Amino acid sequence: MASGEGKKSGEGKKPNANAKGGGGKKKEVKKETGLGLSYKKEDNFGEWYSEVCVNGEMIEYYDISGCYILRPWTMAVWETMQTFFDAEIKKMKIKNCYFPLFVSPGVLQKEKDHIEGFAPEVAWVTKSGQSDLEVPIAIRPTSETVMYPYYSKWIRGHRDLPLRLNQWCNVVRWEFSHPTPFIRSREFLWQEGHTAFATKEEAGIEVLEILELYRRVYEEYLAIPVIKGKKSELEKFAGGYYTTSVEAFIPNTGRGIQGATSHCLGQNFAKMFDITFENEKGEKAMVWQNSWAYSTRTIGVMIMVHGDDKGLVMPPKVASVQIIVVPVPFKDANTQAIFDACDATVKTLNEAGFRAEADLRDNYSPGWKYSHWEMKGVPLRIEIGPKDLANKQVRTVRRDNSAKVDIPMVDLVEQVKVMLDDIQQNLFDVAKQKRDACIKTVRTWDEFIEALGQKKMILAPWCDEMEVEKDVKARTKGETGAAKTLCAPFDQPDLEGVSCFVTGKPAKKWSYWGRSY
Repeated sequence: MASGEGKKSGEGKKPNANAKGGGGKKKEVKKETGLGLSYKKEDNFGEWYSEVCVNGEMIEYYDISGCYILRPWTMAVWETMQTFFDAEIKKMKIKNCYFPLFVSPGVLQKEKDHIEGFAPEVAWVTKSGQSDLEVPIAIRPTSETVMYPYYSKWIRGHRDLPLRLNQWCNVVRWEFSHPTPFIRSREFLWQEGHTAFATKEEAGIEVLEILELYRRVYEEYLAIPVIKGKKSELEKFAGGYYTTSVEAFIPNTGRGIQGATSHCLGQNFAKMFDITFENEKGEKAMVWQNSWAYSTRTIGVMIMVHGDDKGLVMPPKVASVQIIVVPVPFKDANTQAIFDACDATVKTLNEAGFRAEADLRDNYSPGWKYSHWEMKGVPLRIEIGPKDLANKQVRTVRRDNSAKVDIPMVDLVEQVKVMLDDIQQNLFDVAKQKRDACIKTVRTWDEFIEALGQKKMILAPWCDEMEVEKDVKARTKGETGAAKTLCAPFDQPDLEGVSCFVTGKPAKKWSYWGRSY
């Protein structure tokens, strides 16, 4: 299952990441007493991204290249998305399970196209202590081949269907260059759903229901606009029937990024693993299967889209801390009264259901604290000083646009709710505006090449032939990677009288094209 862990990488790479060895050099992070970032998002996106991930306390580099420690600030985001998605799939009668991490070579190699797609990335266990294992054991890169032998065992008749399982787990994909936190890592967290149905129609309905949940994760929670569509034959999941995805775009790098995938596997795996059932007429039939996944890659997309030169910018819905309260005592002020007001403010906000904390550390100045929490992307800062205390008010400062507003304590809960909702919406609106400004519709090869050079997400009509896509890849291959189809959007412009931008043949569909992660 692709989940968005793609095959190519570009920006965000660490030049000193030794991708070949197991113990590549760790990222050298500048040790500075100051808080700011050394790199600007516009000037050096890759280094900016690495620095934001570390300084914002999302990850720490590990002593094995391509592996990262996910810190609590990251896990809070993951858990929020998990809580939403898990509740939604349970409404659909999908149940959670857990299958082992290890795969025997026999089952891994059962589906030829599938394993060819994953073979370079499979990590193998070859030793136990000092002894060589008689048969090496693979570590799952995805779980189709782990799970489906048991689907064959559990499904006998039509009453056993549908079988709808999901697991929250880690997977390992080893072989790649340029590891990038969240975007391309050797181990990552994800959910993977694996379902079996009696009919193609039922499977098709679920594919789109799950894709809609993925859209909601991105748009409603992470405030990132995505495009829903279908992958080309060349880009679909190895061994699958068809693949749908949600596609995001990173304006700074001019790259698309596969956000999550929902695949209809058809009956191919059922054939390989003999997953058959007796239908209502007493006839033997093969099941129709789906698989679908999203991973911690979602968090990397969020950082890339919203982050700025001050650090992370967290959407309120997923932020570990939504409001940070900072005391601003002056020399002769009643410090204890200010601290008490901060505690009372946090208590009021927490009781109203917000995630609020106070930073009462006395060894840091208010200015240092402002920068620290801006780096960590906290959506709203509340400052309380002597004047605020006297006026029974607080000062609020938004992370997304730095707007400062004084609000009466009596209106605190009501006003904070309005502000957080507005921040969430504004992050989405700004991201959509930037993404939309990067979309270019073209009809000819020359227009396509020009738009590609301008880092655009290109909407172009084409004849839907695999050889043509291969040709586009070959002709656009460069240091920054080749262009390919991202998806054919479900929302299709008119095709009447439109020709393929490459061959001039009648166009069969409009697709988004571009370089991608």
